[in-house]
Amino acid sequence: MTDIHDIPALMAEIGARARAAAAELAIAAPETKRAALEAAADAVARARGTILAANAQDTKAARDKGLTPAMLDRLALDAGRIDGIIAGLRAVAAQDDPVGQVIAEWDRPSGLHIRRVRTPLGVIGVIYESRPNVTADAGALCLKSGNAVILRGGSESFHSSRAIHACLVEGLRATGLPEDAIQLVPVRDRAAVGLMLGMTEHIDVIVPRGGKGLVGLVQAEARVPVFAHLEGIVHIYLDAEADPEKALKVVLNAKTRRTGICGAAECLLIHRDIADTIGQGVIRALIDAGVEVRGDAALQAIPGVVPAAEEDWGREYLDSIIAAKVVDDLDAAIAHIRRYGSNHTDCIVTEDAAAVAGFFARLDSAILMHNASTQFADGGEFGMGAEIGIATGKMHARGPVGAEQLTSFKYLVTGDGAVRG
Repeated sequence: MTDIHDIPALMAEIGARARAAAAELAIAAPETKRAALEAAADAVARARGTILAANAQDTKAARDKGLTPAMLDRLALDAGRIDGIIAGLRAVAAQDDPVGQVIAEWDRPSGLHIRRVRTPLGVIGVIYESRPNVTADAGALCLKSGNAVILRGGSESFHSSRAIHACLVEGLRATGLPEDAIQLVPVRDRAAVGLMLGMTEHIDVIVPRGGKGLVGLVQAEARVPVFAHLEGIVHIYLDAEADPEKALKVVLNAKTRRTGICGAAECLLIHRDIADTIGQGVIRALIDAGVEVRGDAALQAIPGVVPAAEEDWGREYLDSIIAAKVVDDLDAAIAHIRRYGSNHTDCIVTEDAAAVAGFFARLDSAILMHNASTQFADGGEFGMGAEIGIATGKMHARGPVGAEQLTSFKYLVTGDGAVRG
C-alpha cells in the first residue's frame, strides 16, 4: 500500500484496486457472496469484545470533544446493536441475488429476443459520519449487488469502523473473493473526501450518509454521480378523523424511540377540529416523555409548550425537540409539508380513506406512511436487510437503498442470424 501520508497517491491506489475487484465481483457466484456475508457475520460475533472496546475508545473521544447526545447515540454500540449488525449481515446474505435478474423480456418481429437484466453499478464510494454500523450495512449491500465499495467513515467512528471492516475482509478472505472489494480509507484526513468526489475514473456513484453539511458539500463538489439523502425533515399530520390511541402511539414512537435517526418525526401538524382533544393529549404526552414541544400560537396555552420561531419549521433537530402547528385542513397540511419538508418521509394518521388517498397522491416524498411510525423508514424494516442510505432525489434510487437499488441494467439481445432491412 502507498504511504498513507501521500493522500492523492493513496486514494488513486485504493480506486484502482477497487475497480479491479469490481470486475471479479460482478461475476461472483451468488452462493459465494452469500457465504462471504455469513462468514463476516460469524466474524463480527467472534469480535464482539474487540468492536465494543474500539467503540468505547471512539465514544470517549467524542464525549471529550463535546459531541451532542444525539451524535453520541448514533456513534454508540452495545450488545443489542452488535446483534443488529450480525442480523443485518445474515439478512442481506439470505436475500435473492439481484445480479443477472431478468427485469423484462420480449420478442420483436425482426426475430430478436431482448432481455433487460440487472447488472452491478461498479465501484461505490460511501462517505459517512458517526454511525459505525454503516460500515457493515454498506459493505454487505455492495457485496450482495456485485459492487466494490470504498468506505470513508467519520473520524468519530474511526476505530469502530476499522474493527467492523476487519470482519468484512475476513468474510471475503474465507471465500476467496478479492479483499479489495470492501476497502476502508485508512486515514482521517479530510482531503480523502475531496479526492473521492473527483475520482470519476474509479468510482461510479457516491453515497453520502450524514448531516446537512456533509451532504451539501458532496452535492456541491462531486463530479461523480450522487445518491443524496439531504435531511430527514419528517412530518406527521393528525387528521380530523385520527384515532386517538393510534395517534398517541405513532407520534410518541416516531419522536422518542430514537431521536437521532433520519426517520424521527420533527414536525407535528394537527387538524384544527382535534387540536383541543386528541392534539392536546398527544402534546402533553410528548412533554411528559421529555420532549420539548415548540408550538405555534394555537398551542401555546398548553402548559410546557415553548413558542415556535419561524426557523423551527423545516428544521431537522435529531434531538428531543419537535415543532407543532395547528392547520385548518388536509390542504393546509400538504401545503406546509411541500414548503418545509425534505421529501424524505411524511405520515398521516386518520381513519378517512379519502384523506389518505389525497395525502399519498399529492405529496412526493420518497416514503409516505399511514397510521405507522416514521421510525419504520429504514431498509431493514422494509425487508432489505439493511440500507446504504435513504435517497431523497428522483433519479435512479429513491427511498431506502438496498442491494437491488445498487444495480443498473443492460440489454441482452439474441437472434438467429437476424439482419436489419
